[in-house]
Formats: sequence, C-alpha cells, structure tokens
Amino acid sequence: MHPIPQRCARRPLSGGLVVPYVSVIHGGHAAFGSLHAERARTALLQGLCQICGERLEERCFLIVRPADAVRGISPEPALHPECLPYTAAHCPMLNGTVTHYRSRAVLTGHPAGRPCADPTCPCPSSAPDQGHIARSGARADHYEAWMIHTRNYRLTGPDDQPGVIDGISSDVPVLRRRLLRKATLSREQEDQMRILRAVLDATSDLTLPDSSCPKETP
Repeated sequence: MHPIPQRCARRPLSGGLVVPYVSVIHGGHAAFGSLHAERARTALLQGLCQICGERLEERCFLIVRPADAVRGISPEPALHPECLPYTAAHCPMLNGTVTHYRSRAVLTGHPAGRPCADPTCPCPSSAPDQGHIARSGARADHYEAWMIHTRNYRLTGPDDQPGVIDGISSDVPVLRRRLLRKATLSREQEDQMRILRAVLDATSDLTLPDSSCPKETP
C-alpha cells in the first residue's frame, strides 16, 4: 500500500483514501471516478495537480490512452510525480482491478448523485459526459503515464471554438513513459494470445540438428 503523499496531507479522506481535487463532492459524499467539470477546468487552466490541487512544478505526468496518443491530447489534468504512484495503486481503473468501464454514470445511485433539494446549490450535473457515453460498458483501455517538463505544458482545443479545452498536448518531448495497466482483452483475443504463447514456447524448446553429423546418402 502506498502511503498518502505529503502534498495530499490536507486533502479530505473517504474510506481512508484521498479524495482527488477534481472529484465530485456533494452533500458530504465523495464520488470517486467522477470529474467535477469546473475544478477539472481550473486545474487545466492553472496547471494544478488533479489529485492534491497544488501547482505543478518542474515535471508532471499525463495520463494517456492509445486513442489519446493518436489525438496528441491527454484529456485529464496532470499529476505531480509524487501523486502518481498513490493514484496508480488505488484507482481501480489504473491498477487493473476493474476490467470494463462503467455502464452508467458513477453518480447514478451514489449518495453524491441523489436529487438535490436546495435550488441554490451549485452542485454539478449527474448527467454523463460524451466521453463516458462513448466508453460505457467497454473493455478497459491500455493506460500509460507520460512525464513531461512543465515548460512544455500546453493546452489544446478546437481552432474554431475559442475557450474550449480538449486537454493537455501530449505531442511534446516525453521524458519517461510508465505502463499503468494493459488493456482488457476479449475472450477471443485471450485465446489467440494463449495459442501464440504455446507456439513460441514450443519453438523455444526445439533443438537444431548438429551440423557436424554426416548426412545420409540415398
């Protein structure tokens, strides 16, 4: 078990775990796995760590999936190098505990998502975003953490929509890559991998004939 990073010492806890800066907290309940849109945007704009909420320093990590790498964007706020190991150890998606994305929004049925009786409360909407809709129920992706220098920290968004932020550009020099989890394979893919491993194992056990042995003559 990774100890709580010193940077997170002042963050609230839920079930003994640090509640990330970007997580939804409503009615005293933390909804792990649900981004608070405004705080996520603030973290992106101000260069804050998504876990402790403190300002990023010389280096930071971006969370990247293959689809993100193709787009050259990390859609989530970055993390301090000190906050990444704790997150990677305790986040079910990053540590491989879960094999599929949720089929419904995390707030559905969660205490933080119960109907709010206070009309003046600035609580976030519990409606799933487009990213959640696209991944709903799908197998978990391959996840990596890419370390970049914060001098290369650059936000990106559609050219025709000023003010809209898609995330942090990953199309910059990468200092280090760390595998967080491999993608969940389908049953067919797992069977193919088993067959491939068996073939490779069998091939490695074969011994080549001794070239010094005389050949038989017909």
